[in-house]
Amino acid sequence: MKMFGKALASLIFLLLFLFSYTFFIGTIDIRSHFFPLLQSQQQQYSLCNTESPLKVYMYDLPRRFNIGMLNRRISDETTATGRNLPPWPSNSGLKKQHSVEYWMMASLLHEGDGNESIEAVRVLNPEMADAFFVPFFSSMSFNTHGHIMTDPETEIDRQLQIDLLKILRKSKFWQRSEGRDHVIPMHHPNAFRFLRDQVNASILVVADFGRYPKNMSYLSKDVVAPYVHVVDSFIDDYPPDPFESRPTLLFFRGRTVRKDEGIVRAKLAKILVGYDDVHYEQSYATGESIKASSQGMRSSKFCLHPAGDTPSSCRLFDAIVSHCVPVIVSDRLELPYEDELDYTQFSVFFSIQEALEPGYMVNQLRQISKERWVEMWRKLKNISHHYEFQYPPKKEDAVNMLWRQVRHKLPRAKLAVHRSRRLKIPDWWDRRRRR
Repeated sequence: MKMFGKALASLIFLLLFLFSYTFFIGTIDIRSHFFPLLQSQQQQYSLCNTESPLKVYMYDLPRRFNIGMLNRRISDETTATGRNLPPWPSNSGLKKQHSVEYWMMASLLHEGDGNESIEAVRVLNPEMADAFFVPFFSSMSFNTHGHIMTDPETEIDRQLQIDLLKILRKSKFWQRSEGRDHVIPMHHPNAFRFLRDQVNASILVVADFGRYPKNMSYLSKDVVAPYVHVVDSFIDDYPPDPFESRPTLLFFRGRTVRKDEGIVRAKLAKILVGYDDVHYEQSYATGESIKASSQGMRSSKFCLHPAGDTPSSCRLFDAIVSHCVPVIVSDRLELPYEDELDYTQFSVFFSIQEALEPGYMVNQLRQISKERWVEMWRKLKNISHHYEFQYPPKKEDAVNMLWRQVRHKLPRAKLAVHRSRRLKIPDWWDRRRRR
C-alpha cells in the first residue's frame, strides 16, 4: 500500500511539473484556454511595440533638384546615395533653419545596421511603399535661386517646379492617388511658390499655415515641422540651482519690424521697456548675434516668441534646445508633434491682446513659482531631443518624429484614394462642403 501511495504521489508530482512547464515556459498554449484575457493583453502590448517602420519610396531625381544646390559648381547629374551624400554646409547661415528637406532625404539614404529604432525605411520597389517621398529641396531652391524674388535667377526656381511636375505626372503612382500619398517638403513660406497649388493634394511638410490658402494646406492633411535650430544645443545644463542660474526673467533678441501679425513685435518693444530683468533687443541674424542670442537664452528663465512675418520662427526651437521656457505670443500658431506633446507642460501662452496689455505678461511670469518653472525646465530637457536634426538619425529625433507624423496622415489619404476609385460622378461630399 505504501508503494502504491509513493507511486501515486510521484505521478501527481510529475503531472504538476509538466503542467507548470507548459504553462510558464513550454510551447503548448494552455494559457489561451484558461486565461484568454491575459493572452489578448499580451498580444495588444506586442502589437503596440513592434510596429514596423513606414515603407517609403523615394523618387530618383537628378541632383539639380536637391543636393546639387549644396555645391552648384558640380554639374554631375547622378542621383544621391548614402555614400555620396554631402554634409550640410557649416557656413549656410539662416538657410539651415529651413533644411528639413535635406534631413528627411538623408534619413532615407542612411544605410544602417538594422538595429536602430527608426520610423521610416526606403524601399526600392514602389509597389511595396506606404508613402512616396519627393526629394525636391524647394526651400533651398527659393533661397538659392529666388530669394530676392525679382532676380533673373528666380526663373530657375520656377523651371525646377515645372520640370518636377512633368516627372510626377508621368508616374503611375502619382496618377493612382493624384499625389495624396506623396510627401513634399516646402518648409520655407515661399517654397514652391509658383506651382504649389498643383500639388495641394499631397502631404506637405510646412513650418506653419501663414501663407497658404485654407483649401491648400491644413492640419488634418499636412505635417507641421520644427525649424532646424541655429543656436548650439545646451548639452551641459546641470547647474545646482537652475532657477537662480538664469538671472534674466524674459529674453528676446531679433528683428522688431515685421509684417502682418508680426507687427506685435514693435508694440512689445514699447511695452517691455523699463524692466531690469527683461532683455528686449532689436538685432539682425549674423554669426555674432546668433552667439549672443544663445548666451542670452541660456541665462534666461523665459524666452519670448512673438509672431514674425508668419506665425512661427526659428526662435521657438532655439529656445527649446537652450532649455529656456518659451513664452509664445500668437493667435494662429500650429506646433509640431502636438498630437503627442502637450506644450503647456513646458511653455507659456499669451494671446496678442493679453501680451499688449501693459504689465500683464511680466506680472503673470513673475507669479510662476520656482517649483513650477523648474518642472518646465526639466521637461524641456527631456523633450529637446525631438527637435534635433542629425545624420545618421537617432531614435525619436526630429526626422523620426516627422516620419511618425506622416504615418498619422496616411489613413486620410488612403480613404480619399479608395473613395475616388469607386465614385462614378464628382464627389458629392466635396461639393456639399464647398457650399
